[in-house]
Amino acid sequence: MGWLSREPAKLQDISEKKSFPSGVWHKCPSCSEIVLVSDLEENHLVCPSCSYHHRFPGEQRIELLIDNNTFFEWDHTLCSTNPLEFDDGRSYEDRLKNMAKKTKRYDAVITGAGLLNGRAVALGVLDFFWMGGSMGSVVGERIMRMFTRARKLGLPVIMVSSSGGARMHEGLISLMQMAKTSTAIGLHKDAGLPYISVLCDPTTGGVAASYAMLGDVHFAEPRATIGFAGRRVIESIIRQKLPDDFQTAEFCFEHGVVDKIVKRSEMKEIISRTLNILCAPEQKKRK
Repeated sequence: MGWLSREPAKLQDISEKKSFPSGVWHKCPSCSEIVLVSDLEENHLVCPSCSYHHRFPGEQRIELLIDNNTFFEWDHTLCSTNPLEFDDGRSYEDRLKNMAKKTKRYDAVITGAGLLNGRAVALGVLDFFWMGGSMGSVVGERIMRMFTRARKLGLPVIMVSSSGGARMHEGLISLMQMAKTSTAIGLHKDAGLPYISVLCDPTTGGVAASYAMLGDVHFAEPRATIGFAGRRVIESIIRQKLPDDFQTAEFCFEHGVVDKIVKRSEMKEIISRTLNILCAPEQKKRK
């Protein structure tokens, strides 16, 4: 275990990226159109010119999906430690404290229960703006607890993912969350309860390789990046050129990984209709 205690490399400190550009105008990275930030925000961060879906903060995602003033958060006080004493020039513990101070949240996932068009549901949302939506021990624990509570309460689960994958700062511990969350989903399905997975940009790595791909139904936002390893890694292994649209939501839809590509503004209604089909009569409109 000597590699855990070796002297950290002298790396230049890299400041945290802002969650979304401030100012009056914003240049769309897809069509290069200059749009008013206020117009973009009113359109749920979807470009009015080309319908490019910008990455969406977790709190706003909940407001979009859950009926007003009905969401109750679970396990929000759970916070991670630094079990491996990880330090790459800046300790993992300091990074966690900085993110908690900046966002007023202890980790990347928000879990809880609320009403979606009057139906009680359990909802989990991974926020890419919290350390890339990475999955560490707390993310895995919160998701596991969400599925456990949902099973006991007889609630369907909706999980919205936007993540770069497992959190490297926790090493093997973060990878163990793949098995933990997958087991919880298995028990949820054994109870005959629905699980809808919503894949947003990006859904990659250990998140894509575990709970994000285990839904009864998979929805994806347009042009979202969905996959496990990166393009260059795969091309170097198979020694073939991959299609230009490889690992996009559209590519996944064509190959059966995604059931439907849904615009952000339509996601709540589509999920509601799907639950009407999946839920047993006694589960419908439970409050």
